[in-house]
Amino acid sequence: QVQLVESGGGMVQPGKSLRLSCAARGTRFDIFSMGVGWYHQAPGKQREEVASINKNLQKNYADSVKGRFSISSNFANNSIDLQMNSLKPEDTGIYFCYTNLGGYWGQGTQVTVSP
Repeated sequence: QVQLVESGGGMVQPGKSLRLSCAARGTRFDIFSMGVGWYHQAPGKQREEVASINKNLQKNYADSVKGRFSISSNFANNSIDLQMNSLKPEDTGIYFCYTNLGGYWGQGTQVTVSP
């Protein structure tokens, strides 16, 4: 059974950085090849996409994270990362990865940005 496993969350002060990782397990296929995204769910709000890579390897970012977040892929290892710099309190929430192929979601990893 396919599983997406996120890691790298934690609690940091504003202005600091975190690097999230999403690894695919239970599959030998390139599950990220049709596109992958990172989503952010702030407390009490809906889940929103913050960064993605499409099947043509084009990257897209939400306006709220442009210039601060960077998504990268390692398709050979079936994993993707999200480098988050200059974190703000509004970046707090749970971060999920998602694959277009199969529509799989990870369980999420908590990020808390607080003084």
